[in-house]
Amino acid sequence: MIKVLIADDQAMVREGFGALLAAQPDMLVVGDAPDGETAVAKSRALGPDVVLMDIRMPVMDGLEATRRLADGPKILILTTFDLDDYVYEALRAGASGFLLKDAPAADLINAVRVVAAGEALLAPSVTRRLIAEFASRAHGDRPRPAALNALTPRETDVLRLIARGLSNQEIAAELVVAEQTVKSHVGRILTKFNLRDRAQAVVFAYETGLVIPG
Repeated sequence: MIKVLIADDQAMVREGFGALLAAQPDMLVVGDAPDGETAVAKSRALGPDVVLMDIRMPVMDGLEATRRLADGPKILILTTFDLDDYVYEALRAGASGFLLKDAPAADLINAVRVVAAGEALLAPSVTRRLIAEFASRAHGDRPRPAALNALTPRETDVLRLIARGLSNQEIAAELVVAEQTVKSHVGRILTKFNLRDRAQAVVFAYETGLVIPG
């Protein structure tokens, strides 16, 4: 069972999402929270696998709550804004994905399963657009860091494709290699740079200038 905690300052959102996810045979809603501070406390007490985290909440916003839970559950950022400056910062803080609150129910259910499985929710075009826009601001004109020299040519190819939002299966097809080979490359990339997951790998690729936004 995927244990889920829902953090949002709107009771109707918490109740609606809670009912939707609780109806899934592989999900268990372990609690909810009206603000970031409560979300952090309940996450540490209840041990959810995934936290649905609103960005704008009272007491403590979702960004700070995400930072404090960086070594804990997977964080799926929820927002009503398709161009929200906080989203990029949340991904840098350790969030595993981003989803608009008005996305179809099936997308929300799939998003929870995707991040629970250790993948990053990066396929939607709006996510790539956000990462590209805000990473370009962070990168500026800095030179390519020496850290990228730790990558083999093949790992460099894989990281570029991850940054484009491709899945392991799509990367395997692009490079004409086995999907398991891609998984191995991804694992080594994450280990070399102490990255939590694919979401942080995308941010890293943009910030270091390996991938140029646009």
